[in-house]
Amino acid sequence: MAAGAQGRGRLTRSAEFDAVYRRGRSAASRHLVAYAFPTELDETRLGVAVSRKVGNAVVRNRLKRQLREAFAELDPQPSRLDVVLVARPGLDEAVESQGFGWLTTEVAELVGKSAAA
Repeated sequence: MAAGAQGRGRLTRSAEFDAVYRRGRSAASRHLVAYAFPTELDETRLGVAVSRKVGNAVVRNRLKRQLREAFAELDPQPSRLDVVLVARPGLDEAVESQGFGWLTTEVAELVGKSAAA
């Protein structure tokens, strides 16, 4: 399973998330935090963290799907980065009221800021 997850460009292990949190740069908004850390790999990997404070399992899984999709739509796609997106409480209501386009813009801005820092 790990090989398939790595082939999709995802962070899967707790140690990988911890490395990005400790050594990476962050950028935050009211509803979302992005951490980015340059890596030696030839791909960009994404990790998504959504705590139980954000909502029930249905809400959390929907947000994870939406965050992965918003990250995939980044143009240009960042290269050689490990990125972790952390959802804060209220993100689901913000996406519902402002739309998926807002989420895509928010992700693009935060990943850009954290990668440039």
